[in-house]
Amino acid sequence: MSADDTHPLARARVATRLPAQDLDRARRFYSERLGLEPVDERPGGLLYRCGGADFVLFRSTGASPGTFTQMALEVDDIEAVVSELQRRGVVFEEVDAPGFRTSGGIAEIEGNYPSKGARGERGAWFRDSEGNMLGIGEPVV
Repeated sequence: MSADDTHPLARARVATRLPAQDLDRARRFYSERLGLEPVDERPGGLLYRCGGADFVLFRSTGASPGTFTQMALEVDDIEAVVSELQRRGVVFEEVDAPGFRTSGGIAEIEGNYPSKGARGERGAWFRDSEGNMLGIGEPVV
């Protein structure tokens, strides 16, 4: 057993929380634009499940600055996903900075974590109806 296995959080599941100033608007965006429906709800919160991981949209008076990726989804075919989301009205960020440029909303990113067995990643980013920055990534093997 490694030292990490003895830590109380080593086996914890990650559950992302995203703020929504207008929960009804957010529900419509996630349904109409992303094709996602909540698997459960409670007053002030919507629970979604993707690939065995949970995330929650919760009613909040605060707002995200949308200046960093708050949640990312890893997919097998980023071009197909980006194309489908664009068809549904999702607008992807275009970036043109030294060493980092998107083309058609998708960036080629050098390097990846060795444990993923990939040499790089392709990524795309968009904001939801509440200003949360979401990312989509595909490992490049």
